[in-house]
Amino acid sequence: MEKKENRKIRITRMVFQDSLMEIMKTKPIISITIKEICELADMSRSTFYAHYNDQYDLLRQIENETLAYFENMLNMYKDKLNKKEISQMLEEMLTYIANNSNPIQVLLSENGDIAFQKKMFQHFTNHKQVTKYFSEEQKDNETYHSVFLVHGAIGLVQHWLKNNASMPVPQLAKMMIKWAG
Repeated sequence: MEKKENRKIRITRMVFQDSLMEIMKTKPIISITIKEICELADMSRSTFYAHYNDQYDLLRQIENETLAYFENMLNMYKDKLNKKEISQMLEEMLTYIANNSNPIQVLLSENGDIAFQKKMFQHFTNHKQVTKYFSEEQKDNETYHSVFLVHGAIGLVQHWLKNNASMPVPQLAKMMIKWAG
């Protein structure tokens, strides 16, 4: 019974998350009501409040899950800095982004929360294993190089998502590594 209940909770949360992301394609979180989310999700407000405090709480949970994925990925590769391993990590991240393009595109869009976007930039900029590989020759300007790489990579991913992820992941990963080096 517990597995069935956990599955039902996961599905309910997923429906609310998908509904919020769908609405955020056209308007910012500040303009979205609980009523809109519930109508699109075809669920009651009481069901919504059983899982979330408000629309901001729902958005934060989506953002936190996204950041947690990237944190786990970075930790898996923290001691791996050769070109092949960096390429593999980048391909795994891009595959995740492609498979979750709707929420990530919305989170990184003009309707997304700018605080999340800043967290994401800082998150990657502060992870030395991401930029260390690319910064070997840039010791004097490592911080500037890291900021440049992260902002450029995220901007490129935003562009890629807006174009329906039309470039294959391995090709995009190779291009990003080539341009970063």
